Amino acid sequence: MRKVRDYDAELKALGDKARALKAKRVEQLGQLVTATGADALDAETLAGVLLDAVEAKDASAKEAWRAKGAAFFQRRKRKPVPSEVEGGGGAAAIDGSGASAEPGGDAAGGSGGTA
Repeated sequence: MRKVRDYDAELKALGDKARALKAKRVEQLGQLVTATGADALDAETLAGVLLDAVEAKDASAKEAWRAKGAAFFQRRKRKPVPSEVEGGGGAAAIDGSGASAEPGGDAAGGSGGTA
């Protein structure tokens, strides 16, 4: 006889996993803000900068930002700061290259696809 599937339990487990992934993404975005030094900006300024980036139509500007971001992560991987060495997360956790990263996750990309 076949084992009966507990769909309610499976749905609950998937919901829990989705919440955990969302919480991890929020944490990684906070790490990104801190790692780039953007935490020195007040919330209104940071929000304004991000809104301008999201609304930007200039593809060459977006590509320049992407290249600068990629270079930032490459620098961070080669030269860890003391908190990363002690297990404080770091660029590997921020850029999604760590073993426990979300599948297809791009911390800097957000849900819009391009940043």
